[in-house]
Amino acid sequence: MIKFFKKRWYLVLIIIMVGGFIFYKNSSSATAKDKVNSYIIKRGDLKEILTLSGEIDAEEKVTLKFQTSGRLTWVGVKEGDYVKKYQSLASLDQRDIQNRLTKYLNTYSIGRNNFEQTKDDYWNKQYDLSESIRKSAERTLKNNQFSLENTVLDVEYQNLSLEYANLWTPIEGIVTHVSTPFAGVNITPAGADFEVVNPKTLFFLVTAEQGDVINLKEGDVGDISFDAYPEQKFKAIIDYISFSPKTGETGTVYELRLKLDEQAQALPLKLAMTGDVDFLTKQVKNVLSAPSSFIKKDSKGDYVYVGKPDKKIKKYVDISSEIDGKYVIIDGLQNKEIIYD
Repeated sequence: MIKFFKKRWYLVLIIIMVGGFIFYKNSSSATAKDKVNSYIIKRGDLKEILTLSGEIDAEEKVTLKFQTSGRLTWVGVKEGDYVKKYQSLASLDQRDIQNRLTKYLNTYSIGRNNFEQTKDDYWNKQYDLSESIRKSAERTLKNNQFSLENTVLDVEYQNLSLEYANLWTPIEGIVTHVSTPFAGVNITPAGADFEVVNPKTLFFLVTAEQGDVINLKEGDVGDISFDAYPEQKFKAIIDYISFSPKTGETGTVYELRLKLDEQAQALPLKLAMTGDVDFLTKQVKNVLSAPSSFIKKDSKGDYVYVGKPDKKIKKYVDISSEIDGKYVIIDGLQNKEIIYD
């Protein structure tokens, strides 16, 4: 036997290891089965925080395009420039438009002279003409009047085209994009655009689901943490909540615009910078509470288990609202009382 065990000692080791593993599993299962979760009732404050993600946007931002095609003769800005309100950004070649405007002005002058001459001719002879000829003369005068008015419209149209050849910004701000930065190229209205953003009108844009937006209102204050400044907190006030849901989303969500505080406005924030905002939607102070998982319910009402781990007893309680996964205990439990799952 001794020789047998000496030659096959590894078999004995394997048997011992297998037996130890089985014993450990059985002991662990028994311990886990006997283990009971407990919770000590305590008095304190409960808060429910709603966290929404969003990004920086601007109230004043425009994309400007020419209304007519033509050759780009002047570009007066580049990306990063700060422009004033009504400042010119670029212009098209205006020689063709100017020539046509001069032509129509000349046509207008000729039409005006012809109208006045026709009017004088018929007006001086109106008492010498028969009724039929007089009516024909009146029609001739009206036709001349219509021709003159059409010429005026042509002049006004060309004057508008001359104005459209100059591109100007309706807001002040930073030029963030220039698709055609060089003069001398032919463009179409869709082929050249200039983007301007007013950094003084930045706000924080978030979206909230329909179940969350009902707990918020204009004037509520939240704490913002920008991803670019994770160690700092800033205040923001809800300035606008959309009445209709945002289109293009998979669910029903609503837009909220948050006005930043002075400290946040002083930061070098840029469009599309992301962050999170926290809103305190519910709060109760100095109350007894218990985790919702410990609250049971039957036909008589809500109850918890008290007593001892090996001898649990039902105890009915009165509860109110649930806040952050805990129910407020109105009656039935005392401070520092132990309950079991």
